[in-house]
Amino acid sequence: MSNSKKNIDPREINKFEQLASRWWDPNSEFKPLHEINPLRLDYIDQRADLAGKRVLDVGCGGGILSEGMATRGANVTGIDMGEAP
Repeated sequence: MSNSKKNIDPREINKFEQLASRWWDPNSEFKPLHEINPLRLDYIDQRADLAGKRVLDVGCGGGILSEGMATRGANVTGIDMGEAP
């Protein structure tokens, strides 16, 4: 018998699925994420040298960080519980 527990809140997943169509709009509520993304990429790249690395981005959302890592030469797989494109 399995005693596994779920650690996913369906309401939270639904909330972000409703935002999915605006994820890539740099003027949406995700504007701060778009603005800070270059800093996040620099931080990661300085410590891990992304070129040629295999990266798993768990909880990638719309993939903003995943795409940035890929442009720096990483082979990125992004997974997220949300199903909205």
